[in-house]
Amino acid sequence: MPEFASDGWRALIPPQPMPEPEGTGRIESNGASIYFSTYGEGNDSPVMLLHGGLGAGEDFGGQIAALARNHHVVAVDSRGHGRSTVDSRPLDLQVMASDVLGVMDHLGIQKAAIVGWSDGGNIGIELAINNPERLTKLFALGANYSVSGVRPSAFADALVLAFVARAAEQYALMSATPDNFEEFSGKVFALWGTEPPFTEKHISKITAPTIIAAGVYEEAIDENHTRSLAELIPGAQLMLIDNASHFAHWQQPKVVNDAILEFLDSS
Repeated sequence: MPEFASDGWRALIPPQPMPEPEGTGRIESNGASIYFSTYGEGNDSPVMLLHGGLGAGEDFGGQIAALARNHHVVAVDSRGHGRSTVDSRPLDLQVMASDVLGVMDHLGIQKAAIVGWSDGGNIGIELAINNPERLTKLFALGANYSVSGVRPSAFADALVLAFVARAAEQYALMSATPDNFEEFSGKVFALWGTEPPFTEKHISKITAPTIIAAGVYEEAIDENHTRSLAELIPGAQLMLIDNASHFAHWQQPKVVNDAILEFLDSS
């Protein structure tokens, strides 16, 4: 692993390249074609990787190889993102969560751990609340349970703006509608302005073993909100990652990978 400077959290360090998948596929779900890729197919203990808004499964390029040594890893492109398509409806977490369940059903996965970043973490929270029987564990990085947790300054932050620019380039390379980033990103921004819709009562119902993680220099989600999220989930652990921001799994991949693996492999 590369050594990062003490202020590496100030840089948008791109994720490591995605390894070659053992399998790929699509399902038709709620008017969209949902793409997924699989790794470590011979292993038990399935793990669903759910990326953040505007991104794609490639955002977990630095995690897949480590996780796939002992786990069956499935990286899903959320609807409209990456290689997945989207219908005319607005994006919402409930439908995006049902897409994940559709992939699991297609692959014959009854229960899985969810590792989600940003919007992917929020989808994991949605699943933990409304489909607890399908989860074994939840690792949510840079997630929020209410729009009140988003820092107002996030949308003017230099790293966030650099991520949006990178996402536009990625979208143009992967999407079946490469010229539609403005329309697509408008749907994502609208989602960020209205969801997640959860209350403290919703969050307190989560029963899956959970880690709520965030970078110490998180620029998108307020730290007090992150702490509150961890406190509201019974038995949840809080993990604050040093020298990292909202993009902690890119900036500190070994720290994040070690934490995920220790969590997944614990009884």
